[in-house]
Amino acid sequence: MSFNSTPMIHQLRTDFEQLLTLVTGPEAQTATLNQMERSLFRQVLRLGLKLLQLFLMTRVAAESHAPQPGADQTRVPYHSQKSLDYFSIFGKLTYERAYFYTPGQAGLSPLDAALSLPARCYSDLLMESAEVLAVDGAYDKSVEVLSRLLGLSVPKLALETSVTEHSSLVQAFYAQQAPVPVEDEGPILVVQADGKGVPMVRRETADLRTGPPRPRAGDMGKVRRGKGDKKTRKKEAIAIAVYTIVPYRRTPQEVVDALFKKDRPVSDRPAPSHKRIFASLKGKPASLQLLADWAAQRDGPAIQLRVALTDGAKALQDQLQMKLSHFTLVLDFIHVDEYLWKAGTALYGETDPHRAVWVETQALDLLSSRTAQVIQRLEDKAKTLKPRSQARRVLQQVAGYLRRNQAHMDYATYLQRGWPIGTGVIEGVCRHLVKDRLELSGMRWAKAGANALLALRAVNENGDWDEYHQFRRTQRHEQLYGVPLDESWLDLAERLEIN
Repeated sequence: MSFNSTPMIHQLRTDFEQLLTLVTGPEAQTATLNQMERSLFRQVLRLGLKLLQLFLMTRVAAESHAPQPGADQTRVPYHSQKSLDYFSIFGKLTYERAYFYTPGQAGLSPLDAALSLPARCYSDLLMESAEVLAVDGAYDKSVEVLSRLLGLSVPKLALETSVTEHSSLVQAFYAQQAPVPVEDEGPILVVQADGKGVPMVRRETADLRTGPPRPRAGDMGKVRRGKGDKKTRKKEAIAIAVYTIVPYRRTPQEVVDALFKKDRPVSDRPAPSHKRIFASLKGKPASLQLLADWAAQRDGPAIQLRVALTDGAKALQDQLQMKLSHFTLVLDFIHVDEYLWKAGTALYGETDPHRAVWVETQALDLLSSRTAQVIQRLEDKAKTLKPRSQARRVLQQVAGYLRRNQAHMDYATYLQRGWPIGTGVIEGVCRHLVKDRLELSGMRWAKAGANALLALRAVNENGDWDEYHQFRRTQRHEQLYGVPLDESWLDLAERLEIN
């Protein structure tokens, strides 16, 4: 196919000369920086669209129309030029490439593989840009930003579909990721897990009520509530985290002083090393199996101690001990502290200054591994209260919580060894990764949509966005076209990159 690129190249050079004139000519002397920046941005987008069109026309012109290899070593003849729409970061392009066809076989467009076209008409750069907005804000806002910035109209459904498809290889990506260098690892391997409720659309919670499910809604759709329906039904997302850390030794009194914000010098707390987080609605067994797999990846020669931190949720603790039996299970002390305040309020009320003194005393005893004494104290006090009083019920509840978790509360030993005793990492994951995105005003989720978004959001939070999408594009190319992606051009592109 003949193609004379000279007119296009001449026009592009003229356009570029006009850009130079725009920034250096007489009119530029009166422009504000804002006016110039906006004008340049629009002109550069137009220039980029023309350059991308020239690139495609050049590749189309270089195509061979000789018969192509087909199934069973057959040869598939050239049929025609077939049109294709492509939505790039610069705008929409339409071009025609060679199409090969013979009856009884699927048609072929070899240029599609050579260009590593995605399965859909939207470019990877465009959709990855939209997705990086979507993992932090509502889909509607993400497409609105693209429209304002680039002048492109990307349907919300296209973005939701892209998030679903582009998230499918996240676990495969982490399974093949290179090990953390030994010199970067701390000697304590820590895993944490917790649950956070996600508001669901009603078709996802139909099994929680009698009667048929109501009409379907989108991932964030709304449906009319029926009589007796709760305003929001939630499904638990399980958040997980794995990291290593160096020991941070403290005394029980130092921890109490920190909790009660007393003036004492605070030593530098070590930061988690190579923290990896994730969350999904696939249930405790699947999520904690993934956590166990990730822990196994990190359990190398640098690891001397293994610690698993959770709140007091028995089902979660049972699954953790099943999947990570060689880890020492530690009860998060912040949850314990909350129970102590609950008991203190039941005894003294919220304004009595004796409440804080009482809580501080119990906290110090627990951190000193005197849990049995605290339990006995609570139970003895409960016996002196009226049998049906609220205060008695609260004290018995707190005592029961401590008794059930007593085996995971040897805090004096944990502190002496420098172990973490708080689930601040996973609490942050529940809040930031799950709540801050999936509980935006009015949102309701389908399980698949929530899982997809959480997976990409975790990739972004882990700092793996670019590496993951390169892995995803490579895997997709091999799946679509049956051959490995030739990435040698990337080296050339880096050498040619304008500084």
